[in-house]
Amino acid sequence: MTTTLTRHAGTPSAFTLTLNQMAAKTHPWTEAQDAILSDAGLSAARDTISDWPGYAPTPLVSLPALAANLGIAALHYKDEGGRFGLGSFKALGGAYAVARLLQAKVSEALGQPVPMSEITGRAHDDLVSQITVCCATDGNHGRSVAWGAQTFGCNCTIFIHATVSEGRKAAIESYGAKVIRCAGNYDDSVREAQETATKEGWFVVSDTSYPGYMEVPKDVMQGYELMAAEAIDAIETPPTHIFLQTGVGGMAAAVTAHVVRKFGTDRPTVVLCDPDKSACVLESIQAGALTAVEGDLDTLMAGLACGEVSALAWDILRDHGDAVMAVTDESAVAAMKLLAYPKDGDTPIVAGESAVAGLAGLSAALSDPESAALLGLSATSRVLVFGTEGDTDAALYAELVGETGDEVRGRAA
Repeated sequence: MTTTLTRHAGTPSAFTLTLNQMAAKTHPWTEAQDAILSDAGLSAARDTISDWPGYAPTPLVSLPALAANLGIAALHYKDEGGRFGLGSFKALGGAYAVARLLQAKVSEALGQPVPMSEITGRAHDDLVSQITVCCATDGNHGRSVAWGAQTFGCNCTIFIHATVSEGRKAAIESYGAKVIRCAGNYDDSVREAQETATKEGWFVVSDTSYPGYMEVPKDVMQGYELMAAEAIDAIETPPTHIFLQTGVGGMAAAVTAHVVRKFGTDRPTVVLCDPDKSACVLESIQAGALTAVEGDLDTLMAGLACGEVSALAWDILRDHGDAVMAVTDESAVAAMKLLAYPKDGDTPIVAGESAVAGLAGLSAALSDPESAALLGLSATSRVLVFGTEGDTDAALYAELVGETGDEVRGRAA
């Protein structure tokens, strides 16, 4: 029997919480899951990405005043807004997967293994310049793939759906990619990208997996795991809880995989957070199987506006994601403002609308004693959240928060 609570229905603070009866901290990390994300894969991703110009671990920000106001012992925010100048954690996944794909294709063309240093060092531009990568995106993943293509010398076409903003489109184009706008929602753009790639002989670099397309998304997720490793390495005392925004689930699965492999049965409680207008993880957990959400998925949290969970992510989250919440757009805006205008000495943080579903979920759960009890949240809890983007749509950020990202960062300096 699935345990589900719905609170404040029809109000800006509405949320739904469902415990995942399929998950348990006693579940082992399986061989099949290790074939998706592994210690060896993380080591390879770390070795490659840490060698890129401009690499540095992003800040892990302690927010003691906010923690005290929420009624918990500690809150840490992993701020990905400065990652490689791209504004989000996606730089770790899409660009890494582009590099891995180019390494495989050049090795195939030459009939011998090619080291990654030759790809990142542009030693085979004659071959790489004939390759086109593509993907569908809500914004940040496409920016990362375009940046990777530009950095390593291949061609790039990005597919966006109807509600992706012009600001996000222009940001992708600034990295030299051709951008094609599709009718429909994110999942429609995924299908159009795959169909076009098949027809044109291009290579899809997607952050979501589906039947017949599994290998490249593993590389994307493995890149994401570096973010989790940085956070866990930097935190003095391991968290008791991690709240993660979902989307297709790749980032959430990467973080979850890291803490399961590192801590085993002592791992933190993992809470997954969906926008209520595209709650595909919630629907899947409630159904006990992958379940698509239909419609325009028109959430303000554009990077999470996904109707279908990645099959690879599901293989991990099904067993190790302890609960899932659905939160409103209004609660996301409130969380953005909470970070931008902190009280009692906390550092002001620029967090984009798709960065804060985890924090919104934490705030919602702590507002309701029964929900907090179900999740084991108390005055001794230590919570980690991942701020997966900064003001990647600068105009929208200023409209929602009331200040530009630069103004908020200025107050933090």
